[in-house]
Formats: sequence, structure tokens, C-alpha cells
Amino acid sequence: MNIAIVGATGNVGRKIIEVLEKKNFPINNLYLVASYKSAGKKLKFKEEEIVVDNLETFDFSKADITFFSAGGKISEKYVPIAAKQSMVIDNSSQFRMDPDVPLIVPQVNSKDLKNIKKNIISNPNCSTAQLVLVLKPLHDIFKIKRVVISTYQSTSGAGKAPMDELVEQTKLSLENKKIISKNYTKQIAFNAIPHIDVFVEDGYTKEEVKMIDETKKIIDKNIELTATCVRIPVMISHAESLNIEFEKEFNLKEIRQILDSAEGCKVIDERKDGGYITQVEAEGKNETFISRIRKDNSNKNTVNIWCVSDNLLRGAALNAVEIAEAYIKNK
Repeated sequence: MNIAIVGATGNVGRKIIEVLEKKNFPINNLYLVASYKSAGKKLKFKEEEIVVDNLETFDFSKADITFFSAGGKISEKYVPIAAKQSMVIDNSSQFRMDPDVPLIVPQVNSKDLKNIKKNIISNPNCSTAQLVLVLKPLHDIFKIKRVVISTYQSTSGAGKAPMDELVEQTKLSLENKKIISKNYTKQIAFNAIPHIDVFVEDGYTKEEVKMIDETKKIIDKNIELTATCVRIPVMISHAESLNIEFEKEFNLKEIRQILDSAEGCKVIDERKDGGYITQVEAEGKNETFISRIRKDNSNKNTVNIWCVSDNLLRGAALNAVEIAEAYIKNK
């Protein structure tokens, strides 16, 4: 197939290139596309150097599938143009809640690929992608009533500049120098910021609303969810603390077995020092890791879970490529 990647020079774009290469995805021609500022740069794919094309002049009819990873404004302008000539897999939030655009995590709802109406498939928010991998197999068995989510999200979820700023602020902090935040509302070094994306109605942030709305669309509109999303001084991987209330009774052995056999999930849950997965260990791994599985001792039929995943892989690039694989399979 002929493949194009818009936003190829960014964090996620580069990860998509890496995933395509590792999976040995069937590619005849690979087109790397970015803004005029990056046009002309060269990126490697399978030992070959590919010159980056200018988005403004790129001919989308060259590509069978086009990945978009360049942000909402670029997707808003260029995805409808590309979708007239190519199947688009979009990583932005622009089309996720469009009823005519399937929002896909292949291990969870690949059946929804039968309902493509606009030649656009949406990739969910990175924190949603790992969440639904955990919730769906449990929902199938015990039926989820409510989920309380607290996230611990890495700086890479905000882009390269925020990652660089974490390094810069850490150095300044250790040298006891003044810190002026550029990409954050507060200092990120040695801190936690309970604010990701803009504030919307009822005091929630857009990131929190995305998690709630997208999970309902992907799994079941009747699940009740509430979320608090926090940015922490970690480079890569998002962690989530989940409190999940079921309609049915369960035992912990069942929960562990269901999750460990679920595609894309891996349970590492030993009740000893270090018997769990942290964000540093999840980096570069494809799985969503599940630890700290225990009954909520304050509420009936409720379990507490800690899950961690590489947000650039599972939450973005890997999921996007797996969408392409599922789309090809379902054609």
C-alpha cells in the first residue's frame, strides 16, 4: 500500500514511522508530510532517507491510507481534503465525537469499522486508549456502572517543547534559579499540575471531558465516568488510577485472569516491594500494564486498579497503525 504521514517530524509521526518499520507493514511508497518549515528535511525508514513533502502542496491521491498527527487545526483544514482521495486515520480530537466517524481501539471495537461514512477513522485520546483496553473485557463480564479516574500524565502528551521544558526547568530548579513556565500554567519540574487542556463547563478540563465522552462512545454510553487529569514531571507514559464499580459480584482471581488474557493487556501485580509497573518501565513497550488490583473496601462490587502505558505508542502511534491493519483486514 501507499502510505502518507502528516506531521511526520513530530513525536507521534516519528513513532508511526518506527511502528510501521517494526511491524514490517506492507508499504510500496511512504510519503512523509509536514509544514513548509519542515519540508525538505530527511527522515529514515528502513535505511532509506525520505524527503519530507510540504503539506500545502501534497497530492493525497498518492496515498491509500493517510495518518494525521499534526494537531486539531491542521486536521480540521486538511483531513476533509485528504479524505476525498485517501482513507484517513486521524490522531487529533477534531472528529472523534462525530457520529459518522468511528472512534477505534481495534482490540475493543473493530466492528465499528463497518460504519465508515466519511473516509475518516479517529484515534482516541492517548489516556482513553489505554483505559478502554482495561474496561472493555471487565464490562463484558461484570457490567460496569461507574468509573472514577485519576491520571498521572507525562509531558510527551503535550508535545516536544513541553518535554524539553521539563529538562530545562529541572536544571534551573536544581541550581536554585528562577523558573518562568512557557508551556505550562505552573512549574512542572518537581511538581504536579491538575490541569490538562482548557477549562470547560462545570470546572472540568477538556482532557477530562474527552476521556468521559470517548469511553462512552467506544464501549457503552450508559457507563458513568468522572475524571481528574494531572500532568506530572515524567517524560513518557501515562499512569491511571481506576476505581471501577460493577453491577455484578466478582473475585480478584477472575479480574486478574480476564485482564491478563485480554489482548493488549499484561498483569504484573505482586504484593511486594516493586511488584508493580511504573511509567519508566512501560516506556517503549506495546502493552498496557495493570497492577495494584484490590477490592475497594468502602464500596460493594468495586475494584481499584493501577494501569500504565506508553502514551506515544499505545495511546497514539501503535493504535493508529493497528487501526490501519484492522481496516485492511475488514476491507
